[in-house]
Amino acid sequence: MPLSALLLAAAVPATVAVRFDRHHAVAVLAEGAADRATGRPADARSPVRIASISKLVAALGVMRLFDYGTLDLDRDVSDYLGWRLRNPAFPDAVITLRLLLSHRSSLSDDAGYIIPLGESLRQRLADPRAWDRNHAPGSDWFHYTNLNFPVVASVMEKATGERFDQLMHHLVLAPLGLSACYNWSPCSAQEAERAVVLYRADGDVAKDDLHGALPACPVEVMPGHACDLAAYRPGENGALFSPQGGLRISMMDLARIGQMLARGGKGFISAEAFAEMTRPHWRFDGTNGLGENGEGDGFFCAYGLAVQTLAEGGRGCRDDLFGDGARRIGHAGDAYGLKSGLWVDPARGRGLAFFTTAVADDAPKGSSAFTAREEEVVARASASRRALP
Repeated sequence: MPLSALLLAAAVPATVAVRFDRHHAVAVLAEGAADRATGRPADARSPVRIASISKLVAALGVMRLFDYGTLDLDRDVSDYLGWRLRNPAFPDAVITLRLLLSHRSSLSDDAGYIIPLGESLRQRLADPRAWDRNHAPGSDWFHYTNLNFPVVASVMEKATGERFDQLMHHLVLAPLGLSACYNWSPCSAQEAERAVVLYRADGDVAKDDLHGALPACPVEVMPGHACDLAAYRPGENGALFSPQGGLRISMMDLARIGQMLARGGKGFISAEAFAEMTRPHWRFDGTNGLGENGEGDGFFCAYGLAVQTLAEGGRGCRDDLFGDGARRIGHAGDAYGLKSGLWVDPARGRGLAFFTTAVADDAPKGSSAFTAREEEVVARASASRRALP
């Protein structure tokens, strides 16, 4: 690539968007460099760390296990974990998968949610900072908490005896025909070569500067410990493969998940599982409680089991990213300078999968609670003349 083209590509944030309906998908945006050092362009097949959309995909694994009868959404998760999980301030309040997936468990991220190999989930949850002492599990209090998902992943591991990354591969990713993985396991070196390097707004590398190779160790490891995953016992630490944000997936593959959702989960999860997952288990009405992670700005207004619903909230909601008042289900992502979205209009059976990079932490909002950059990507993708078949 000529030097002038390299410089131009490096100046443009990597942005990719794929529009889809129930049966077809088309890339409508693909610009910027997946790797600024080489000028390699980003495209619809470039895997990217998709941030919190990973939660929705992890929840699909839970719902598959629900359909198999392996997991019960309303059972005390202590029964699966093999030890008593309780908020110390509310020792009689049972915590269930339903509460964890809908961010009503009373867990907090104040103790941190990145738990390295060598530490256990149980040890981390013994830290009083991991708990909200003012709101009981199951109350009408929504607190978006990443730490919920290491607990969910630990439950999945204990119930099946399988490590989360491997379980998600054969339970969700492979059946949908996706070249995707959590924390690059078990993706191939060829997939790593196509990775999107995440950059911050100032140009610094934030994540996944792989130089064309898989990471030597796919998980965080405690100082002084070896990356010995063979010795890991499933269920000890569901945080290892980042179920809350570590999915690497291309926009074309993310669109395939959207297509499945647009079909009501048909052929993948049961109608009951789809309904449970997508109906709001919590809805903001302008008066009920919200947690501390920015929910009070009208961004989260209706939330199911790791599924966010747009344009269906009450007073004070500003979550209509598309600006057309249509109900959409899916999830947003935000981490390491990336903003992403998977949004499905279930009435029309159409949707959009996108990401854009190098977004500043203080990026200006648009007319909604989303950033102006996200609104711009959605507007450009929606106006693209590249039509679905």
